[in-house]
Amino acid sequence: MPRRLLVAALFAAAMGYLEAVVVVYIRGLLGMGPGDGMPAESEVMRRMAALPWLLVTEQAREVATMIMIASVAWLAAPTLRARIGAFLVVFGVWDIVYYIGLYAHLRWPTSLATKDLLFLIPPGPWWYQPVWVPLAFSVGFIVVGSRMFLRGTTGSRTS
Repeated sequence: MPRRLLVAALFAAAMGYLEAVVVVYIRGLLGMGPGDGMPAESEVMRRMAALPWLLVTEQAREVATMIMIASVAWLAAPTLRARIGAFLVVFGVWDIVYYIGLYAHLRWPTSLATKDLLFLIPPGPWWYQPVWVPLAFSVGFIVVGSRMFLRGTTGSRTS
């Protein structure tokens, strides 16, 4: 069973890198090049409004991302507890690799205190947080999720 979690984490790493590449393109559409900081949330939303198709496309991508993470978690484990654990691990690895990918391509974020617009579902100022916030949650997700996965698979049969 731990091998299944490792494979799910490998998927998450590849997916996190792919998401970083997509955001490189989106930042280009919004006029944010390599090394540019993240404008205030209101400015990002103003720039998105100039491309009316972008917000709904990004929201659909975010939903698709959660569905992919949930699907891999479901396939990785036989019990609900282990599946929730796998979801947390995959989410955590995905998010950490996402920021590593952004830094590799854009040299952004420049620090853990750099603010980022984390999600667009639902749009709101509460999603505009320093990068350390999602990274801290991601580390916690990996730790808690790993324990849940292992406890949820101990003694269970694979299906």
